[in-house]
Amino acid sequence: MELLKAFDDKINAFLDNMFGPRDTRVRGWFMLDSYLPTFSLTVMYLLSIWLGNKYMKNRPALSLRSILTLYNLGITLLSMYMLAELILSTWEGGYNLQCQDLASAGEADVRVAKVLWWYYFSKLIEFLDTIFFVLRKKTSQITFLHVYHHASMFNIWWCVLNWIPCGQSFFGPTLNSFIHILMYSYYGLSVFPSMHKYLWWKKYLTQAQLVQFVLTITHTLSAVVKPCGFPFGCLIFQSSYMLTLVILFLNFYFQTYRKKPMKKETEELPAGKEVKNGFSKAYFTAANGVLNKKAQ
Repeated sequence: MELLKAFDDKINAFLDNMFGPRDTRVRGWFMLDSYLPTFSLTVMYLLSIWLGNKYMKNRPALSLRSILTLYNLGITLLSMYMLAELILSTWEGGYNLQCQDLASAGEADVRVAKVLWWYYFSKLIEFLDTIFFVLRKKTSQITFLHVYHHASMFNIWWCVLNWIPCGQSFFGPTLNSFIHILMYSYYGLSVFPSMHKYLWWKKYLTQAQLVQFVLTITHTLSAVVKPCGFPFGCLIFQSSYMLTLVILFLNFYFQTYRKKPMKKETEELPAGKEVKNGFSKAYFTAANGVLNKKAQ
């Protein structure tokens, strides 16, 4: 225990030296005073993917329909709460859309910070997305994008809550909460085979996520153009991180959706008929029949 405490003290001292004094308004909040819980849970998350896949390798996939229904409903309701509370609290504080500092809105800033703590904690809950993939043997959906996004968001938002827990930080979670209402509603409905014919809009969910990232980058950089006292380094880091998500999601989008027209065309050919380059319909069906991957 002494070694663990010494390790924890060194990590926190390093972070304090790197980022400066923490925001005193969030002192004592659950999981925020020490980085060790967030770091440890992230390591456990990554290990659970590796060990879980090994454990499930020779076992049948689990259905989990009831659990998934409740889980997706819970995340949808939590996202609704965060969206409503962020809109109300920023309205109460008279937040400036272009640039909002960390201290001028008084109690409204604390109200925003409380919602953003739930946003941070929701990133821990969303680790279950991946665990459910493992248990259902949906390994094709456990992509680098999926794991990178889930693991990094949880750790980044620990930092956000400790140093910049309100002000300009409100915008991304507001958009993301709205997107998650749509996304987890989709996933909840997709559990039921009878609903699949109504779920034609998955492609547009990915497009909405990309729009979200671009808007967040634009909003972040607007505070660089017209500063208001929000830390410059945080603005640059957030813009850079969101740019990595844009690149990864664009790659996912093109890999997933650009193949579908070719698949449709080849499926319309008569059985066994060869196309002009000498390959049969069966070849192209196999080559393009990649299942859609889920991105969050």
